Amino acid sequence: MPRRHITGFSNPTVKFVRSLREKKHRKREGKFLAEGLRLLTDARECGRLPKMLLMAEGRDPHPLLDALEQAVEGAGGEVIELPGEILAKVTGKDNPQAVAGVFAEFDTRLDRIDRSAAPIWLVAHALRDPGNLGTMLRTGDAVGAGGLILIDDCADPFSVEAVRASMGAVFTQGIAQARWDEFLPWLRGGEGQLVAASLRDAQPYRGAPYAAPCFVMVGNESRGLPEEYEMACDLRVTMPMRGRADSLNAAVAGAVLAYEVLATLENRG
Repeated sequence: MPRRHITGFSNPTVKFVRSLREKKHRKREGKFLAEGLRLLTDARECGRLPKMLLMAEGRDPHPLLDALEQAVEGAGGEVIELPGEILAKVTGKDNPQAVAGVFAEFDTRLDRIDRSAAPIWLVAHALRDPGNLGTMLRTGDAVGAGGLILIDDCADPFSVEAVRASMGAVFTQGIAQARWDEFLPWLRGGEGQLVAASLRDAQPYRGAPYAAPCFVMVGNESRGLPEEYEMACDLRVTMPMRGRADSLNAAVAGAVLAYEVLATLENRG
């Protein structure tokens, strides 16, 4: 397919791509937007290619961009050039990176998760901040987790903000979405230890008996986890708070706990 050039803000393709910044349009189209050469290169290396590649005119040449363009064209995708100011409108970012891509959303059904594929999984309940969601994906990538399971009503993992915050981990991590009454029976249908930070009958997070596959669960940013969810956990742990704050940011708490689980499992050999 030949490269296409767009010059006007009113072009239907520009309007379509801009619409993907809204959840209702992403769900209707089954597509999402990602930006930046590094992020799109991570996607390519994970076997994920955009259906549509948008490149700013006058961009600096780069071999990774050449490789990305060739891969998209080879897979039958569309390559579009457009002025930088239009790309800024598309991404909603004042200083847009030179490239963006439109990807098909992934299958996020819980039954696609292979719990034996990794020793650690992250679980988030009612996480509302897309930045926190993206950070948890990035943490999962860092600790070698299998992915992130989103419970009940969470932020959209395919929003521009979440994808951006993930720094490419949206492509390296498995993502599943489920209700609690679906997740818990699924978890109990096989091996898996459910762990959460809590003050209810909790033990110190250091030295706790973590076991693989370990599912590390964090709650809503302001309300935490419902008592019912905490009491369903196999292990509840507490992290010391030495200052005036009484809690950690949800994504930070998940990262601290995930690294402690990783260290315990690795030391166990």
